[in-house]
Amino acid sequence: MEDSKPLLPTRRLAAYLDRIGARRPSAPTADALRDLQVRHLHTVPFENLSIHLGEDVPLDAGAILDKLLNGRRGGFCYELNGAFALLLRTLGYRVLLLEGRVYCPDGVPGIPYDHLALQVEAEDGSRWLADVGFGDHTQHPLGLDDRGDQKDPAGVFRIQDADSDEGDLDVLKNGRPELRLVRRPRALADFVTGAWWHRTSPASHFTRGPVCSRLTSTGRVTLRDHTLITTANGERTEYALGTDAEVLAAYRDHFGITLDRLPVPLHPRGPQPG
Repeated sequence: MEDSKPLLPTRRLAAYLDRIGARRPSAPTADALRDLQVRHLHTVPFENLSIHLGEDVPLDAGAILDKLLNGRRGGFCYELNGAFALLLRTLGYRVLLLEGRVYCPDGVPGIPYDHLALQVEAEDGSRWLADVGFGDHTQHPLGLDDRGDQKDPAGVFRIQDADSDEGDLDVLKNGRPELRLVRRPRALADFVTGAWWHRTSPASHFTRGPVCSRLTSTGRVTLRDHTLITTANGERTEYALGTDAEVLAAYRDHFGITLDRLPVPLHPRGPQPG
């Protein structure tokens, strides 16, 4: 069923739009959705810092909005797309939460409730796959009913019927499967177990070290542990930050996140458990 959380009150809607540098669209159009997604990706980072700061990650709409709006933080998919769904519903879009499973390097989909993505219906009835919580993925929403190649600044994407009896979909990037989507609508509470696994398990790549990343006008900026990684016009640069003060300054200057201490890896990076 469609998640039925209440719409954002006027002040929170204004704060959310201000957070992403957007004006309230006059109508819930496909073009407005695209603009909102791009602005979100540029301003609200994908980050897992709560895991390494010892903070709880409740899948509660109020707590998520407090983190993104009052705390000027980001989050991972459950938080970012959970909040984005509330924003879009308030603006008049029809939104369904979809369960996703991210493909592993060996070509096998990940755990159930591995990822939260959004099916968004605009006023003209067109349906879109919107996602502000998948890191370096699409910049623009994908036409959910389009089975051809869809060109995006991040690559060429294709949505195709999955090899299953459940009506699932696969999302491919440059010919490689990235995401398995389950079409049955979910509620935010359905993702609690997946979120718990990702923030506690040594097998989850989220627990191996802090990462913070956002889209930029020329590429992407990412802070992984003590390494600042920038991609500009296709050129990647890595810079090792030498002191704790430099790392804290990088969080502040590149992501607008002010911390009073460094995140400490919950399960430090190393070989995959086995």
